[in-house]
Amino acid sequence: MKAIVHERYGSPENVLKLKDVEKPAPKDNEALVKIHASSICWADNATITGKPFLVRLTSGLLKPKHMIPGIDISGKVEAVGKNVTRFKPGDEIFGDIGDFGFGAFAEYVCAPEDALALKPVNMSYEEAAAVPQYAVVALQGLRDKGQIQQEQKVLINGASGGVGTFAVQIAKSFGAEVTGVCSSRNLDMVRSIGADYVIDYTKEDFTTTRKKYDLILDIVANRSIFDYTSALSPKGSYVAVAFKASVMFVGPLISMTGSKRLIQLSHKPNFEDLIFMKGLIESGKVVSIIDRQYSFSKVPEAVRYFNDGNPAGKIVIKIENKNNSRT
Repeated sequence: MKAIVHERYGSPENVLKLKDVEKPAPKDNEALVKIHASSICWADNATITGKPFLVRLTSGLLKPKHMIPGIDISGKVEAVGKNVTRFKPGDEIFGDIGDFGFGAFAEYVCAPEDALALKPVNMSYEEAAAVPQYAVVALQGLRDKGQIQQEQKVLINGASGGVGTFAVQIAKSFGAEVTGVCSSRNLDMVRSIGADYVIDYTKEDFTTTRKKYDLILDIVANRSIFDYTSALSPKGSYVAVAFKASVMFVGPLISMTGSKRLIQLSHKPNFEDLIFMKGLIESGKVVSIIDRQYSFSKVPEAVRYFNDGNPAGKIVIKIENKNNSRT
């Protein structure tokens, strides 16, 4: 089979190569998936470049542990191990395989059934591939850590990005009043997915206005913790999603903010949250926002655009398998 392989850290155009590798065989608890599409996540870029250096503690100190990168998948089950009960050959699935060795930038991958869910019936493979990790990050940040409630005032800092576009829609599905912070060029898009208010960060600093928020989901971490707490209501919550030093150790500050809650999200993929997102998607409450689509051979270019292009929504990879077809 064909796969995008990297054997060392570096810039995507220098280390990513399209190669022939052995097609995997499923273990007893795994499904063999013919991948139709994938998408670019922050962790993909980090494990390819080895930056920030902290990621090497899990991805490999001197060289990558896993030769085939990629986390998000959508595709069709080709075979299953003898202990698999949720899926059968022919099922259309999507999932996050980041905890199971990566491998989404390939024609086939084996994954435990707990990493997968049936694909939403109203999505193409490309649309479904944009969902798994970033939608669940947004869901866990808002629902589990932020404890979002109906009619709360919720601010999404970074509303036009991959996590942010899902966060706006998920927050609206919970009945919140949503303010999205983004650049000028993305204001209309963020409005179109349900934001009640939008703030152009190039013209206005939401931390210096009089409006206070019950919940802030921070995806970009471009302000100090103290700036964020000044924008919270007296019992408000701040949830950091960004993997940046400025927000990675917010716990010790909790005692300094009275009744305000400061939380760093540690995302954990799981089957139940994929099913929850599938329900929101099939009910029409959430859609995928795709900035660009790239062919399989253009993965290095796609990762470079992820780094430099400030994409609105997700970047999708269409896997060039001759037997693949859209739904």
